[in-house]
This record gives sequence, C-alpha cells and structure tokens, in this order.
Amino acid sequence: MKIVNKFYPHALVILGFILVSLIYFYPVLQGKQIFQSDIAQYTGMAKEQNDFRATEHSEPYWTNSAFGGMPTYQLGANYPNDYVGKIDDALRFLPRPADYLFLYFLGFYGLLLVLKTDPLKAFIGAIAFGFSTYLIIILGVGHNAKAHAIAYMPLVIAGFILVFQKKYIWGGLLTMFAVALEINANHFQMTYYLLIFLLVLSGYFAFNFIKEKEYKSLLTAIGVLALAGIFAIGANATNLMATSEYAKFSTRSNSELTFNPDGSKKTNENALSREYITEYSYGIAESFNLIAPRLFGGSNHENLGKDSRMYALAIEKGATESQAQDFASAMPTYWGDQPIVAAPAYIGVVVFFLAVLALFIDDRKIKYVFLAGALISLVLSWGKNFSLLTDFFIDYVPMYDKFRAVSSIQVILELCFPVLAVMGLQSFFKAKEDAKLQQKALVQTGVFGLGTILIFVFAKSMFHFTGVNDEYYLQSQGPEFVDALKEDRISLYYADLLRSGFFIVLTFGILWLFIKNKLAQNTTLIIVGLLMIFDLFFVDKKYVSAKDFVSPVQIAAPFQETPSDAKILEDTTHYRVFEVNGNMSSARASYFHHSLGGYHAAKPRRIQQLFDYQIAKNNMEVLDMLNVKYIIQTDKEGKEFPAINPNANGNAWFVSAVKLVNKPDDVMKALDHIDTKRVAVFNVHEHEAKFTNARMKKQWDTTGTIQVVQYKPNYIKYKSDNEKDALAVFSEIYYPKGWNAYIDGKLTDHFPVDYVLRAMEIPGGQHTIEFKFEPQVVKTGSLITLASSIGMLLLLIGGVYFERFFRKDSQSPYKETQKNN
Repeated sequence: MKIVNKFYPHALVILGFILVSLIYFYPVLQGKQIFQSDIAQYTGMAKEQNDFRATEHSEPYWTNSAFGGMPTYQLGANYPNDYVGKIDDALRFLPRPADYLFLYFLGFYGLLLVLKTDPLKAFIGAIAFGFSTYLIIILGVGHNAKAHAIAYMPLVIAGFILVFQKKYIWGGLLTMFAVALEINANHFQMTYYLLIFLLVLSGYFAFNFIKEKEYKSLLTAIGVLALAGIFAIGANATNLMATSEYAKFSTRSNSELTFNPDGSKKTNENALSREYITEYSYGIAESFNLIAPRLFGGSNHENLGKDSRMYALAIEKGATESQAQDFASAMPTYWGDQPIVAAPAYIGVVVFFLAVLALFIDDRKIKYVFLAGALISLVLSWGKNFSLLTDFFIDYVPMYDKFRAVSSIQVILELCFPVLAVMGLQSFFKAKEDAKLQQKALVQTGVFGLGTILIFVFAKSMFHFTGVNDEYYLQSQGPEFVDALKEDRISLYYADLLRSGFFIVLTFGILWLFIKNKLAQNTTLIIVGLLMIFDLFFVDKKYVSAKDFVSPVQIAAPFQETPSDAKILEDTTHYRVFEVNGNMSSARASYFHHSLGGYHAAKPRRIQQLFDYQIAKNNMEVLDMLNVKYIIQTDKEGKEFPAINPNANGNAWFVSAVKLVNKPDDVMKALDHIDTKRVAVFNVHEHEAKFTNARMKKQWDTTGTIQVVQYKPNYIKYKSDNEKDALAVFSEIYYPKGWNAYIDGKLTDHFPVDYVLRAMEIPGGQHTIEFKFEPQVVKTGSLITLASSIGMLLLLIGGVYFERFFRKDSQSPYKETQKNN
C-alpha cells in the first residue's frame, strides 16, 4: 500500500500529461496528422532511402536523390544496436506531435521533482513549460529534432543536480540515460546550448564544494558525470562518428577555396559567415515579446480579424466581407529585427510574474543559476545586435561558429523561467507564516511587472513600427497598405500590453486574496495555475491549431506530380534533374527524381560551392558533367516545363587528357572554361597517391564504351570495353569515406576530378566496375554502441541492486543544497 500511495500521484500526473497532449492536438484522435513544412521537405529528401528500405529491407546510408548524392546520416538513418533509440521510441508512444508535447511535460516534471516540488505544482509547471509558444511553433513547422532535444534537456539538468547533491548512483544513472537520449535526439545545436547552461550549473556547485573544502566530493561528482557522459556518448557512437565524419564535407566545415564567387579574396575563414550565423538575431527591445506576445507585431502572417485597419482598407477598396476577412488573415505585421518569424517567443506573462516573485521571496541560491542561464541565453540571442559578445563567442568559443539562428538559444531562457516561476509559487506558499514577507515580495513583483508594462505604454513614441520588408510593400502594395500595416501594428502593441497588464493584475489579486486568507492554498494554486496555462494556451492556438492537420495521405505524399515530372519519368535511364525555381533549396524534385537540389541545414559543401561558383553563372558545362539531363524551368507566362539538355555527359565517359593543378582554387577556376567530355581536372598535389600515372603526358584511350548495368543508391555497376588503358570519369559525387571501387572484384583506387566527381584508371579489355558504399564508420560505431549499451545496462542493474540492498540512506544530501537550493 505504501508503494501505491507513493507512486499514484505521479501516475495521475503522467495520465494528465497524456490527456493534455491529446486534447491540445485532438485531430490526431481523428486519424489526422499535422502538416509540417520542414518535414515535407525531409520526406522529399528521404524518399529514395525509404523506398530502398521497403524493397531491400536494409539501410542504404547513401542517397542519390539530393545534391547529386550524399550520406543519409542526417536523414534519419537507422543504425545497428541503437538501443537508446528504442527507449526513446517507447517514450514517444503517442501520435505525433502529441508525443513531443508529452516529452516536454515529462522531462520538466522530472526536473521539478528533483528540485523538491510537490506533484501538483510540478504538473502545473510542466504544462506551462510545454506550452511556451516557441516550443509549440517548432512542432507546427516541423523542427522535430529540435523539439526532441529540448524535451530531454530538463532531465539532463536534473541528473546533474542529483550528482552534485551527492546522490551519485541515482544522479549518475539519470544523467547517463538522459544524456544518451539527448544526443540520440540528433540536434547538436540544442545540445550545445544545453552544455553552456550545464557549465553555469556546474560552476555554481563547484564553487560551493570548494568553499566548503569538499574537494573529494567535487572530484567524485566530476568522475560520476564523466563516466555517465562516456557511456551516453558511446551508446550513440555510430551517429556521432558518422555525423562528425560527414561534417568535414558539409557546409558546416571550412571551405578550401580562398576566393568568393565574385572573384574577390575571402576574408572570413569560418565555415559559416558571420552574417549567416547572426541573420536571425533577436532585437534587444524585441526581447519583451517574452511577456507581451505581439509587442513587435507577432508574426509574418497574423490574422488581424474584422476589427483591423487592414480589413477596413479591403472593404474601402471594394472587397466583400469574405474577401476582406481573407485578406486580413495573414498580414506581415512583424516588425522586429529578424527576417521572418512564424510566432513570437512568448514564455507567458504569468510565468514571468512568478519568476520575478522567486527572485524576491525564494531563499534558495540555485535560483541565480537559472537566472544567469536565462540572461546569458537572452544576450546571446541578440546576435549582431550585441556584436561585442557575439563576435567573442564566434571567434573564441569552440564550435559556436558551426550553428546559425543564434536567436534559438532562447530555449534555455524558456526552460529557466518556468523553473523560477514554480520556485516562486512554491516559496510564496511556504512563507505563509510570514505575511509581511509575502506582502513585500508580492508588492515588489507587482510594481516591477506593471512598471515594465507602463514603461512600454509610454515609450510607444520611441518605436517606428516599420518592418525590414516595408519598402517592398510600399512598392508592390502602395502607401495605403503600409500605413494600414503600421496602424495595425500599433493596435497589436497596445492590445497585448493591456492583455499582459490584465494578467499581472489578476495574478497579483489572487495571491493577495490568499495572503488575506480569502482563498485556500490549493484553490489559489489551481487558479494561478489555470491563469498561467490559459495565458499560453490561447496564444499558442493562434499559431498551431486544428487547421494545420490534414489526412495521412497528404503527409505521406506531400508533393504532387506535375506534368513536367510525369514527362521526365517516362525516361527510365539514369540522370539528374535540376529544378531552377528550387535554387538548390527545395526537396520537391528529390521526391520524384535524382535531383541536383535538396533541402538540408548541412549540405554537401562542394556541390553547394559548385552551384555558387558555376551553376549560378549559367555554366552549362558543369550541368553536363553532373549528368543533368532535364532542367525544370518556367516560360514567360509562368508555365513550368522540362527542358532537355542534349549535351549531358551521361553516367560515365572516357577522357583523353588530364589537366593537373595544385590546389582547390585552381580546380574551381579551371571549370570556368573546359570541355569536361575530353579533359578531367585533377588536383595532383593532394591526390597523386591514388592516381600515380597522373603526371604521365599521355593520350588516354577514348574509343571504348562504358555503361551502367545496375544502379542503386549504395551500389552502381558498370561494364567497360576499351582496347587500351583508359581514364573513366563518373557523374557521381566523390565521397572518400565509404565508397569503394572494384574492377572485376578487386579493390581499386579511385580519385576526385572536376571538383566533385569520381574517376579511375581502367585497364584495356572488358571489365566489370562496381562502386559500393561500405562505410567503415557505421561498422566501427556499431561495435562501440553495442559495448556501451551493454555497459549502461550493467550499470543500471548494479546501481539499482546496490541502492536496494546495500544502502540505507547512508549518504545525506549535499548540505548547501538542502539549505539554499
């Protein structure tokens, strides 16, 4: 009975999380699925991979349907021995995206329990965290990996806190599994931001250990965390190793080229330019969107409704009520510093109010860790608007320059503020014996909250309410449109300040009634909790709602075949397609064809460079060598059609000569003017070991034939027939980490030519040539993953056994944590 009494509140809470997740995303109960734009692009990229799995019942680890060819390591590849992934699958048992919302709740609930919060307050806090607007909107647009990683952040933090509280076994086990799940979520930018916060958290505890001269305990904690981290990393070894390997060939790695596409000398050595990294930088004043959602206009597609100036303008122009309502339903009211925003990053004004209350009333010093985490993430999210700090991080902090969209570091703030809010609520009720303290803290919080709102009310004249795209709207829509847009932006500004002020007054009033013994504690808690949740819920519904759900058929096939696609698919040979309108940033063509374009955050670097330096300048010779047989473009009337490229080089061909150069710059420049059907450009300085006959001034035999006889994503077979030694060039992307070449079954060197293609020497006679994708990184990583997973299981069994049979609460919690956390 004791066990039942101990665990039934948590069981009820988990059931509550399931119900809330399903109710919020209720269309999943009707069999519908949410349409996520990024996932639609992913589906296009992964189509060939998924088809291969269905027919071959194995993993290809390579796809030819995007960017001319790339590994599938970041396209949802399934690796052997991924037992952490199976644990994750078990936790995400609800239909998507309810599964991620449930994970938000569950992880945050675990953190609050570690912070000694009772189940009801922890339940309310977890719901508030999960309904933070940013966390909902990323589910709406399809940033699933990001949501996945964020969901496990609280559990990692909880594990660290337990370890530093000297609960080494339980803390170590929780940290080990939470970090393993965090890494398995496969969004390294979010994990990187979590590490920044963990450094702050660890520094706080380390300082206290050192102050108390508990050096042994500090070393023990560090050792436990290190051991947990080693096994967690090991259990994800295949993915980490494969990703690290591919990263060196992606746009996230430094370029070999020393000049820009326009010929000017490069001044930036970073893989990503400073401008690209900081393109999405939060405005400093815009940060107050956190407490008033549409202070800076909300989003680029706000529904303004019938009371808006835009609606009135449409009516004035002769539109019907229905037309005017439709016109005003997606207005670009956002006027902040970022290029585009799908929704404001709103944490909830009630959450903000209670977090400030924590600073005045909670005596646990760990509150400053969460405050510091929030402030650090806030100032880093300003990016180019606070260049002094941002430039320092880009130049000196390892790996910071590998990630873009610096504004997304606010996920740490969006985690820290709900923690502080629950701490504030918890401490407020604990101080019921000290009414003066309660009153003083509540009044201070109220003055601070309402004062902030009033400052913005009176500071309205300091803002221009002009967006970065208003000049375009002025030219395309006219001054009346822009004037109406500004008028509606001002209306949203005042409306949301008034809304936030109302919630502050309401929350203040409820807590004041509790102080005056007009409301019971549980009643007060429930009312404040409902205010906190409803505040967020109704903002979330503006941006992600039932209208975003569609039939499963539409999700499974997000792209519809066009007449151009149908015409191209009549050709059953092997070739590539280039969709001009996709501009290398759309996976629509990848869904139907072997495409030169695609959609990915880390594109193959060299194919992107080839586009920037050659294809964008209409160098058809480069399209020829890439075997682009069809180019989807539009005519003057805007009608799409597939243009046939009769000069495509084909799948493979023999060249008569080799142009030797000594650096990547020279290879790229040589492609400006070259006949790729006759000459191959070879970097002899870097790759001579694989092409020992490169310096021989000889005419290679071009009279033979070479053709494809079998073509799969990870296997290509050719037949060649040539009298003398020949040099074959293949229109396949050169990737040295996994592709092996065989002539008549014998492993043979192949090497890069023409910046991105493969080539190899073919001896005279008739031969079978095979390319097989056999990535050693998957084999090695899988063994490490298996060993680490077994180690994690043994540690779990040993830890539970030790705690169950050999421990009788012999370790007291870290005393500073007991007193001040």
